[in-house]
Amino acid sequence: MDSKKHRFNYKGEFSLESGRSIQGFHLTYTTIGKISDAKDNVVWIFQAMTANSNPAEWWPGMVGEGKFFDPEKYFIICVNTPGSCYGSVGPLDIDPKTNEPYYRSFPFFTPLDMAKGYEILRKHLGIEEIFLGIGSSLGGQQLIAWAAMLPELFKHIVPISTNAFQSPWGRAFNASQRMCIEADPSWYENRPDGGMEGMKVARAVALLSYRSYDTYEKTQQDSKESIEHFKSESYQRYQGEKLGKRFNAYSYYMLSKSLDSHHLGRGLFEAEELLQRIKSKCLVIGITSDLLFPVNEQQFLAAHVPGAKLEVIESIYGHDGFLLEDNTITTLLENFIEKK
Repeated sequence: MDSKKHRFNYKGEFSLESGRSIQGFHLTYTTIGKISDAKDNVVWIFQAMTANSNPAEWWPGMVGEGKFFDPEKYFIICVNTPGSCYGSVGPLDIDPKTNEPYYRSFPFFTPLDMAKGYEILRKHLGIEEIFLGIGSSLGGQQLIAWAAMLPELFKHIVPISTNAFQSPWGRAFNASQRMCIEADPSWYENRPDGGMEGMKVARAVALLSYRSYDTYEKTQQDSKESIEHFKSESYQRYQGEKLGKRFNAYSYYMLSKSLDSHHLGRGLFEAEELLQRIKSKCLVIGITSDLLFPVNEQQFLAAHVPGAKLEVIESIYGHDGFLLEDNTITTLLENFIEKK
């Protein structure tokens, strides 16, 4: 599979929605496949919160030879989200104003800020039209923000388990995770592993919003003789340790703020007005058991994007169903793209 990692450097000053600015930034992105002569086969996949820029690694059921997003057919682009720790600008990078790592002072990007950064990259790559944009969660927020900003850029968009603006419920989950990190004294010591133990707890909290009651019923059952050391407890600890081996607390903290900052209606126009401007063919996908981005949020998107179609997947896997329900999502995409 023709997969390549790239780095794009932007040297100008970049203004953020928060009122802050950053002097230059870099984006790491992965391309898979080859662009057609007409440049009409571009698929832009937007990663979720803690993924990297190679969707073949974290979405193997959807990306790769013989999968729906086959590199023999599509030219796939995925950018590592600003604020992450997989190559794009983030909290452990050097602040040119202080010559020290940003750490807690990193000027986090909103989903709209991210979309504006990707727009600079798109122009640099000479891409005039994106055949399909797809993303879930924070990735879906970025997709919606970019499609609303440039209503004719995408020929098709597929937002999955995402929203037009973050809910108080979603913000409460993320605030609780940040409180876990803040309770770790090392968070304030400005070192690469600062806040790590707090982040492990935060990840365990997050997992409760990513899965569902039925997920744990199916996968974490104990013998009736058990009185302690339960499977679900071990699973929570394992997930925290697993993330700790590949992520840092500063990126985790800032990306959760990025999620919370999302509001399509910030500024002159209401969210409904901006959604109504989108010209892309739109398929919105929700998941019945998603606690974090409940189906009513996808219903809102579908109700206001002209001609949008809503599909709801029956799944026990909660928000993480977008990563696990490959066969169902493939069928929905085939019906939407190939048979429409």
